[in-house]
Amino acid sequence: MRAAAPGRGMKVVYFTHSLASCWNHGNAHFVRGVLSELIACGHDVQAWEPADSWSLQNLLADGGEDALAPYRASYPELSSRSYGADDDVARMVDGADLVIVHEWNAHDVVAEVGRLRKAGAPWTLLFHDTHHRIVSLPHEMDAYDLSGYDGVLAFGETLSEQYRARGWGKRVWTWHEAADTRRFKPLDSDRHEGVVWIGNWGDGERTREIEDYLLRPAQAAQLPLDIYGVRYPDEARAMLARYGARYHGWAPNARAPEIFARARATVHVPRNYYRTILPGIPTIRVFEALACGIPLASAPWDDAEGLFRPGQDFLYARDGEQMADVLRQIRDDADLRASLIASGLETINARHTCAHRVDELMTILDTLGTDTGVGVAA
Repeated sequence: MRAAAPGRGMKVVYFTHSLASCWNHGNAHFVRGVLSELIACGHDVQAWEPADSWSLQNLLADGGEDALAPYRASYPELSSRSYGADDDVARMVDGADLVIVHEWNAHDVVAEVGRLRKAGAPWTLLFHDTHHRIVSLPHEMDAYDLSGYDGVLAFGETLSEQYRARGWGKRVWTWHEAADTRRFKPLDSDRHEGVVWIGNWGDGERTREIEDYLLRPAQAAQLPLDIYGVRYPDEARAMLARYGARYHGWAPNARAPEIFARARATVHVPRNYYRTILPGIPTIRVFEALACGIPLASAPWDDAEGLFRPGQDFLYARDGEQMADVLRQIRDDADLRASLIASGLETINARHTCAHRVDELMTILDTLGTDTGVGVAA
């Protein structure tokens, strides 16, 4: 494996589905934060994304070039290059010390990077998995050729266990998502009204849960509800309208702190796979909401790894009726709101920032024998 030259950081190459677009692409949130942190630590970072990125094409169709402005303004240090099917992958990774390939990349790209590593390329190669496809669509994940990879970064312990069962043993590491606290932090606001939910409708896999734990409780608690996200079909929008929820469409992730700042509470509605087959994995929104200092109420999920302090950092509701009670408590009790905000911020700042994840990455690379150069996060 290539050792970084004395006096310089590593050259890190990251293959993402899209760095520029967060349209139905939650992975971009964490990747932006980590790459930004690596740059701040003195490392040279290059991101590559396919020219025909599904997320970017949908973003441009939804909002045009102007939709990219919030990302560019919030992350001036970040940029990515696009590549086509005929581009030379070897050129894209030339001079790298570390190459990370996200699982939302084409099978042939994943395989080609691995082939270069097997052929003797001197960099460390890691596969980054932040999705439930290994249990929901296992045939798609099994089609990836990871034989040339040095290891796997999985965003939850139960996901790591899936890779261990496939023979990865000690070469898979649990690497949770985290909050980019350079951007996600409490903002002053003269308005704290109602409940806000930032989330995509997706494929309808949590339709009942959204109704039971978000729409009906907010209505019962007589709290206005604002919803941001994409892929809401007509029937979903009709459901929101029946409950009096205001649907605003897509919002750039960079605007999430200001959106949270205007609300009194937010709600976590986990996807079914993270409640059942892959417990213990929260979405990025939990980290980001707590980092922004907004009280959080959550539908049931098993914090199997003890990432948070349920009941202190956020409040669980076992059913929709209790969720309505929890929202009323948050609405009426200023001391409770202040306590939730302080506890959530404490946990994020102590354990779950992108700086923490960069430290963890450096420890993983040390385990693999990679020289991480200078400027590692303190």
